[in-house]
This record gives sequence, structure tokens and C-alpha cells, in this order.
Amino acid sequence: MTYAISVDIGASSGRLVVASLVENKLVINEIHRFGNAFLRKNRHDYWDMDALLAEIMTGLKKAKAAGIDQCTLGIDTWGVDYVLLDQNGKRLHDVYAYRDGRTTGASELFHQKELDREVVYEKTGIQELRFNTLYQLYVHEQSQLDQAAHILLVPDYLYYCLTGRLINETTNASTTQLLNLQTRSFDEELLQTLGLRRNQFAELTSPGTILGGLKSEFADTGEYPMCQVVVAPTHDTASAVVGVPACRDRTWAYISSGTWSLLGTERKEPLNGEAPMKANYTNEWGAYDTFRFLKNIMGLWMIQEVRREDGARYSFAQLAEQAEREPAFRSLVPCNDERFLNPDSMTDTIRAFCLDSGQPLPDTPARLARCIFDSLALTYFCAMEELEQLTGIRYEVLHIVGGGANNRLLSQLTADLLGIEVHTGPSEATAIGNIAVQLIASRELADLKAARQLISDSFPPAVHYPQPLPGREELINRWHHINQMTVKETLQ
Repeated sequence: MTYAISVDIGASSGRLVVASLVENKLVINEIHRFGNAFLRKNRHDYWDMDALLAEIMTGLKKAKAAGIDQCTLGIDTWGVDYVLLDQNGKRLHDVYAYRDGRTTGASELFHQKELDREVVYEKTGIQELRFNTLYQLYVHEQSQLDQAAHILLVPDYLYYCLTGRLINETTNASTTQLLNLQTRSFDEELLQTLGLRRNQFAELTSPGTILGGLKSEFADTGEYPMCQVVVAPTHDTASAVVGVPACRDRTWAYISSGTWSLLGTERKEPLNGEAPMKANYTNEWGAYDTFRFLKNIMGLWMIQEVRREDGARYSFAQLAEQAEREPAFRSLVPCNDERFLNPDSMTDTIRAFCLDSGQPLPDTPARLARCIFDSLALTYFCAMEELEQLTGIRYEVLHIVGGGANNRLLSQLTADLLGIEVHTGPSEATAIGNIAVQLIASRELADLKAARQLISDSFPPAVHYPQPLPGREELINRWHHINQMTVKETLQ
């Protein structure tokens, strides 16, 4: 039997998922799960890269113990965060987490002193987010940048640890805001502005590339399966989009719903003109010569933090069930406001906004959850309106994949607001998309179309049909007013 293992690491947790083809269906099993969170040290937030590598090896040991002797292996993680290596392949620094506060104001400073926003967007097509690698590198200590022989993103680094091969995988490299859409390589002007050299980056490597086996220090122990390491779409959203079960002839958009909500569509060409820039849409590279034209939306991070601050008394499913019994649209918050990016207390920040804007206080976990889910659904509605205006396409189906696909309340609210079908699942789309690319690379599947048909057959999505929403227009007007409020207004 052929096995494929996905190493899928998000900002809050990671997992190893093993897959096999059984009677023309994809069967998956989680063999190892672990937590992930940034660590606070010296007033900065960092990732524990050694712990992540140790968890991968623990998962592979479990796979071997389960009787998996041979497999393919692919890795995906979040984007933008990077690792600097010296000539000997050793890390030069602790790896900053993208929510670290050092980039506050970095994008404004860069565009004031260096290059205009319009110039950078025309080059890269990447939306301006304060934590993009471009801005992270701009505020990084220059002496360390000068010492760096290699600059890898987080999944590139994990591939390097496993195989000894240096790569910059394309889907994740595009999130750096350093790739030029025309040259399809790193932009020389942007590198010069940062004081970087092209040879500090590896050659761009496409999903589906086969890297070979594990390093001898792992392979020779006999503790791990014999792995054929395949380059997955290493940005988790790129893998999730591969995992969207869109196999019918209908126009479709997607939300990859997890810590972030990534809403967009798959295109063959980028859209990097003035209108997409003003709407803050991005053109991240996808698998198989596609582009992910999408918008970053603050996602389940908000409820994750609220739950953590409440001592994790309730599961996410319980919070969603409790929220469903609360009055709809009672209190709303602008999810994408920067105050919600990494506050000292998410609960206090949500409540403060509601009080300062004259809304009822969400004074229980259920009401906080309802506030978040209502606000996210309205955020999705506005982003879909923008997407349709920018692409000139009326989308017939919205696919929600990832962990948020399990949230029935949020999915139904979204269907009601949009007035279209919302198809949910698979919840493990990222791991499944990662695995699909491995199966294509090993010739178990012909292409992306065949992969999506297999995914649809193996994990049929649930369908949420739109229901009438009383007071819809008044609600949308209220929502627009909330999003137009400035910090000064809410603090009066």
C-alpha cells in the first residue's frame, strides 16, 4: 500500500496525517498532534523551531511503529516568518513570530523612506500587512542580515533540517512580498533596498518537486519510515486551496478558515492594479501555475484567544452551540482592526470596543462567541462583495475548508448574508491538499482536476442553503458604520 504523510503546522497546533488510497477513496488518519505557540522572551515573540522539528520526528517514529515502512512526506506551515542561517547552516537568531510588535509602523516607515506602496504592489501584487517578510526584514538588525548566508522561510528550514537541501518554495516565498510578478523571481530593487543579495536565497522550487530521502543521521537509525520527501505547497493556504473539493462546472470562491480566514478565488493571472491594491487583496502564488487572489481576514484567532483567556472551560463546539442560542448581531466588532491582532486580552479588547461604540456588552463566553461569529460572517460578506467587483464574476458557491468548516452557525450566517450556497469541508483540507500534491508527484493521480474529484468523492461537503435574513439591509448599513469608526471615535 502507498502511504503519504502530511506535516501540517499552523500557528496554534501541528499534526502529522497519513493517507492511503483504498478502493478509489482517500483515507486519512492523524498519527500525531501537538500544540504550537510563540514564546515570549526579552519582550519579543518567537517560535520554538527545535521543538517543531522534534515533534515531526516523534510523529515519524509513530508512523514507523504503526507499520509504515515507506512513504512520501510533505510539509506546510504558515507564511512570512523566516530563518537566517550562517555558512555552516546554523541559525543566527531566534525566529520571530509574525505577531511580534517590532513591525508596528514598519510598513508606513518603509513606504515613506523607501518605495511607494503603488510601486511595491505593482511589482509583487501582495497586500500590505505589517508582518509581511518585507517589513520584518526592514526592521531586522542589519548586522545579522549581513552575516546570513541563507534566508529560508519556516517550512523551507524544516525541509533543510530533514534533507539538507536548501530551497525557497514558491507559494510561501510569494508571501514575503519580495517576488516580482513579471520576472517570476526575487525583485532586485526590493532586495537592494533591504541590503540583501540574491544569493542569500535559494532557487525557487515548485510544489511537486522531489527532494529525495531523509538525511543519513535520521535514515540510518531505522527509527523512521523510508521517506521520499516531496515539496508540498508549503504555505498552508496554498495546500488548503488544492484541497478545495471544487470539481463541478460552477463559479466558486473559498475561505480557508483557521487561525486566519483567507477568502478568495483561484486564478491563472494576477490582479495587481489600483483597485485590488486599495481593497488590500493579494496575489499569492498557488500550486500548478495558479494565483491565490485573496484577502486576509482575522479568523478564529479571536475565539481561540477568548477561549484561552477563559481557561478553556468550553470546547470550540460548545462555544458555537452556546452562541447559537444568543440573539443575532447584538454586538459587532471590526475583525480586521489592528487592535485585535495581538492584544494583551482579546476579551477585554472586544468588550472595550463594544462599550465605546455604544453596543451591549458581551458579558459571557457565549455572547463573546456570538459577537465574533456574527462579525466574521459580516466581514466575509464585505470581502465577497469586493471579490466579485474586482474579478467581475458572480460566484455561485463558496467553499469553506479548514477547522472553521465545522462551525455550523458561522457557515449558515455566511450563506444567509451572501445569498448563495456555502459548502463546508473537508476540515483537514490543508493536510489533504498537501497529500494530493504528493500523490500527483508520485503519479498516483494525474493532475489537480483528478485530485479535487478524489477529494470530493472521499469527503463530500455539507451544503448550507441561504435562508431569509430579516433586517438584512439595516444590518449591513450598521456594519459599514462600525467599520468606518476610527480609534478616536470609539474611545470618546
